[in-house]
Amino acid sequence: MEPYELSFSEAAEKIRTRELSPVELVESSLGRIKETEPAINAFATVTEESALRQAAAAAQEIANGHYRGPLHGIPLGVKDLYDTAGVLTTSSSRVRADYVPDADSVAVAKLTAAGMIVVGKTHTHEFAFGATTPTTRNPWDTSKVPGGSSGGSGAAVASGSVTVALGSDTGGSIRIPASVCGTVGLKPTYGRAPRCGVASLSWSLDHVGPLTRNVREAALVMAAMSGYDRRDPASVDLPAPDWSADLDGSVAGVRIGIPVNFYNERVQPEAWSAAMSAADVVASLGAELVKVEIPMAETIMAAEWTIMLAEASSYHQEALRDTPELFTDEVRVLLEAGEAVLATSYINALRSRTLMQAGWKDMFRDIDVLLAPTVPGPGVDAENPVFAWAADDVEAATSAYSRVCAPANLTGLPAISVPVAFTAEGGLPLGAQVIGKPFCEGDVIRIAAAYEAATDHVGRVAPMSMRVSSVS
Repeated sequence: MEPYELSFSEAAEKIRTRELSPVELVESSLGRIKETEPAINAFATVTEESALRQAAAAAQEIANGHYRGPLHGIPLGVKDLYDTAGVLTTSSSRVRADYVPDADSVAVAKLTAAGMIVVGKTHTHEFAFGATTPTTRNPWDTSKVPGGSSGGSGAAVASGSVTVALGSDTGGSIRIPASVCGTVGLKPTYGRAPRCGVASLSWSLDHVGPLTRNVREAALVMAAMSGYDRRDPASVDLPAPDWSADLDGSVAGVRIGIPVNFYNERVQPEAWSAAMSAADVVASLGAELVKVEIPMAETIMAAEWTIMLAEASSYHQEALRDTPELFTDEVRVLLEAGEAVLATSYINALRSRTLMQAGWKDMFRDIDVLLAPTVPGPGVDAENPVFAWAADDVEAATSAYSRVCAPANLTGLPAISVPVAFTAEGGLPLGAQVIGKPFCEGDVIRIAAAYEAATDHVGRVAPMSMRVSSVS
């Protein structure tokens, strides 16, 4: 087994006992990147030289008895929205083609302080405004999209290039690529982790979090990223528990909500069936399944898009005025549409969100978590990224993918996506998401970990032998 094939928990133990050097692990990660990049193009920038320097420094530290913990010496992919000191941070856009930050984003600073080693910046859908990541392909089938906007991070983890990569989630952008690439993706409660130094899509919807190979590792990285920072006014001063410490598979008595509306509408039968099979697995472990109705379902997407369009256009207003030609046509049109959103529409959307949050709070009086499909189906064709529900009913993939994820962004609730099946045709991954109460990340992590322990869907690396061709 090559070092890159180890889960980072396995690698961390070998590093701790000095059976494996951080240099060996980083070299293996860089080698896997070189092997897979022609086919998937997950990385905007590979920081080989600095990664090897940091790995050598980590090895020396550990040899001197200064082991920092389970993240020490572990390679990390960073979504190209996150500032990285001295390293190009483009947001996969020509608008920031030459942008090199002076300082790390808070999340990157926290993780590198814990000993992680940045091996590269992963592609995003331009400025995170989309869910297909056109620059990148899906490691399970390179004719398919990797999801987005954190598509580079999902593809990098699924291909084995890294065991951890950072994402951001405004309308599902961690969970979507996690689902279609077959990884774990964790979006925390709004305010749990500071977003300082991460390019914004929508201030009041943005979340940061990790994509990983398994649930325990998502919990470890999320805890390290969490905490209060005064530079992010949304961040909350709460301690982050060690969610990875109590994952014994016990879910007895947990009440799991199964939606009777919204999440089962305009969803492929195979995706719905996979999620319900996952629910049955957790029920067999002692959880109780409870049918629930999603409140205000008819207003979810109107509120999500109104808020996101208006806030994104505000963030990019200066660049949209000065250099509109540097945006891709797709993103420029969306930003221009955001400028047409009326102030009254934006305020009404905010009011709808407040009512929606209250409705979800009432729904959660009877359940501990909600379980549903993460997205309506697997990765779609990169050349024609749509879902065809009928001959006269075609939905753009970005709309379809975000539709099923958006409620957790509007409500700000914690959510985790885990792989639960592979399609009968093509063997493409499908995920289910578990959504919990505010600041109850431990609940969604525990349910996901119990499912992981009872099945063999989580933790697989794409074989990279299925329909592989170079990205043009």
